[in-house]
Amino acid sequence: MTTATPELLTVPDVMARLKVGRSKVYDLIRTRRLASIKVDGCRRIPADAVRDFIQSQLAVAA
Repeated sequence: MTTATPELLTVPDVMARLKVGRSKVYDLIRTRRLASIKVDGCRRIPADAVRDFIQSQLAVAA
């Protein structure tokens, strides 16, 4: 039995996907609107968290 490891993105990866700046990504993390983890001091964001954030924003805009 194997389980898929979630894809972890760096802050620059998320910046590129959301087309926002570094401080905005950290603001989303700080306000818990975007889930993240720390790996040896490096911030990583699950790709699923970015997709969930986009979906939630689309639902609010609809």
